Amino acid sequence: MQTNNILENLIESLKCLPGVGPKSALRLAYYLLQRDRQGAKILANSIEESLKKLGHCQLCNNFTEEDICSICNSQKRLSDTLCVVEMPTDLLMLEQTHSYEGMYFVLMGRLSPLDGIGPKEIHINKLLERIKKSEINEVILATNFTTEGNTTAQYIAELLKETNIKVTRIARGLPMGGEIEYIDSGTLAQSLVERKKLT
Repeated sequence: MQTNNILENLIESLKCLPGVGPKSALRLAYYLLQRDRQGAKILANSIEESLKKLGHCQLCNNFTEEDICSICNSQKRLSDTLCVVEMPTDLLMLEQTHSYEGMYFVLMGRLSPLDGIGPKEIHINKLLERIKKSEINEVILATNFTTEGNTTAQYIAELLKETNIKVTRIARGLPMGGEIEYIDSGTLAQSLVERKKLT
């Protein structure tokens, strides 16, 4: 009975991954147990180490082992431009375009009142504090072109309306409903180049 409980716990744990339903979780559990026990150990250790050692950068909110991440610490980056993205994966995609040399802020989500995600949950206060304490001349809103992403961009733009900061939105080189993580780097680079002023 105990073995079954352990197996059920493993299957249930795997279901927390995005896109993994009961059947996929079951297949993954049996694969790890039967075909790749060493891989399972490495995965378990990596997850445990990540949870212990990774935290949020005090400036940009991205995941890092240090208090300040390597991008925020870099002397080569433009300190007067701040690009706001939803998730760390969006930041990585933008970095791969090699077309942006400024700083970032990662919201770790987007406004979605129906899901109970408001300004507090996406660290809006931390973003405003970062802008206030830095010499930011331009804020680029690079949230996704989804309903929630557009709402988030508009909300931030409204908060910055009374400041002297130039607020731009990445150009719609991205398809409506598209998410940055899945866009090719050429299209993404063009959308950065053609960004438009909102306020």
